[in-house]
Formats: sequence, structure tokens, C-alpha cells
Amino acid sequence: MIKVGIIGATGYAGAEIARILYNHPMAEVVWYGSRSYIDERFSSIYGNFFEIVDDACLDDNMEELADKVDVIFTATPQGLCAGLVNEEILKKVKIIDLSADFRLKDVSVYEKWYGIEHKGVPYIKEAVYGLCEINRETIKDARIVANPGCYTTCSILTAYPLVKEKLIDPNTLIVDALSGVSGAGRGAKTANLYCEVNESAKPYGVANHRHTPEIEEQLGYAAGEEIVINFTPHLAPMNRGILATEYASLIKKADGSLPTEEEIRSAYEKYYKDEFFIRVLPKGVYPETRWVETSNYVDIGFKIDERTGRIIMMGAIDNLVKGAAGQAVQNMNILFGLDEKMGLDMVPAFP
Repeated sequence: MIKVGIIGATGYAGAEIARILYNHPMAEVVWYGSRSYIDERFSSIYGNFFEIVDDACLDDNMEELADKVDVIFTATPQGLCAGLVNEEILKKVKIIDLSADFRLKDVSVYEKWYGIEHKGVPYIKEAVYGLCEINRETIKDARIVANPGCYTTCSILTAYPLVKEKLIDPNTLIVDALSGVSGAGRGAKTANLYCEVNESAKPYGVANHRHTPEIEEQLGYAAGEEIVINFTPHLAPMNRGILATEYASLIKKADGSLPTEEEIRSAYEKYYKDEFFIRVLPKGVYPETRWVETSNYVDIGFKIDERTGRIIMMGAIDNLVKGAAGQAVQNMNILFGLDEKMGLDMVPAFP
């Protein structure tokens, strides 16, 4: 049995990790860490755990925690994990960090976009970007896994095969994405109050959202060169979900024609045919957040626009599962040599 500690257990992502691991046959949460709710019962904060989890919340003492568990999930604000991790801890446990602390390889990019000093620079190089379907083999031997962001997971997986196969020009890529309000976290903010978000949708972080360099870096690896994209996130009046609609210019073939529907689909099948959690939808069927809610699935669809010579790619995930907690558990399964689907093979909930 894998013993698990969660630092940041009372945030939405941390609580989702707890929910998923409750039914995981090979994992047990033994530490519900929360700086804000020390000594309070976890079930008093999240009533869905009433008479299911009786544990009280503990602090975020990673040194002590490392002696008691096999893996630590850090579902915390940027900067915390980088400031806590050290060599002694990494000799004892695996770290799966849900913040952005180890996602970007260039510390100057991190500090520019997040506006804080990085306190774990020695570990940036060795941390593995935990996009399971792309980096599975390198994840297996990692000590630190940088769990990707929700927008980035959806945006990258939706475009990755076409960038990798050079079917699109990645520097023409535009990503418009919608997120449910849970993506903004559990903290009390006026902009996230019911009356502020209900019956409305709005863009935010225009031209400067923090997930932009993450998408650029990872798709840049696929392209074999640095790329620059436009990414605009939007807040939508729903609890969960990410829907990304992405546009890019198709690269013409030698004869001047555009790639065909069959060639585009073949590219997706090449990379995702054996990926349990990625569902490439039939022609004319497009992703909807309701069909992935509470699950670890990624639904992807596309449409070639012959008139403009562009392609429209669409992807949908649950931001709290595949976009956070589910992918973190999938990373844990890879790290410990388990079936990746273990604890995650859930049918999406509807309605």
C-alpha cells in the first residue's frame, strides 16, 4: 500500500486528490495537510467526506511528512513547494507538485511570469513535466514530477500530434479556452462570487496569462524550436471544465494541397490510439465539458477550414481531474509501476 501525504488538502485540487484516492486499491492518505485548518476535521470542511474520512488536518511540515509517506502531493500556491523541498526529503519520498514551481525549465521565465523568486533552482533541471501521455518514460524514474496546469494539459494535448507531425505552423497557433470557476481556486475573491460570475462569461489574463509560457515550452519541444502563441483564457459560469478551441494554419504539402481529414486523423491516432484517457471523437462530433466531468478523460475533435487554410482543434477536460488531481494520481501510478488507470477508471458523471 502506497502511503500518501497531501499538502494543501483543503483546496479544490487537494480535496479532489483525496476523493480519487479514497477508492484507489493501492494507496492510502495518511496526512491531510492544511495550514489554514490545522486540527480541524477534514470532513468538517468538505461535508462529502462525512463519516468517510475522520482525520484531522495537519500542518505542512514536509520534513516530518517525508518520514511517514511514500509520496507527497503539493497542491499549494506557487513558491511553497520550491521553498520546502531539499535533498534529504527527496531521498525519502517522491514529490508530485501541482503548482508551477517546476514546470518551466528557465528560472528567469518563471520569475518573470509569476513575479516571485524561485527558491528551488537546483531541482528545476531534474524535475519531469508530468504530462503522462507525452512524458511517460521519463516520469517513471523521477523524484519530482511537475504536474501540468489545467489549461496547459488541454491546450497541449489538443495540438500536440499536429505540431509533432508538422501539419500545422505552431507560430500561428491561437488558443481560446473556457474554464469553470473552480479553476480559480477556493480562496474568497469578489470576482468569483456567485453574482459576479453567474450569467456571464469573460476573458482574463489577456496576453499575459501564466500558462502561456508553459504551453509554448512544451509545444516548442514537439516542434523542435521555440514558438510563440496567443492564449486567451475565459471564465465561464460552470463549476468544472476546460474547453479549448485552437486555430492554426495548416502546412501545405509539396503539391500545394492541404492535409486531408484522413491525414489529420491519422496523426491523432498515431499518438493517441493506445491512450486510454484520450478520446478522439468521430468526424462532426465536437468536445463538450459535460461529457468529461468528474473524469480523467480528454475529448478531442477537429475541423479543417478549407476556405482559410486553417484547422480548428477542440479539446475538453475536467480541470480538477485531468487538469489537476486525476493527472497527479496518474503520475503516481506511473511512478510506482501501477496500471495508469488504477483509481481513475471512472465514467464521467452526467448530469
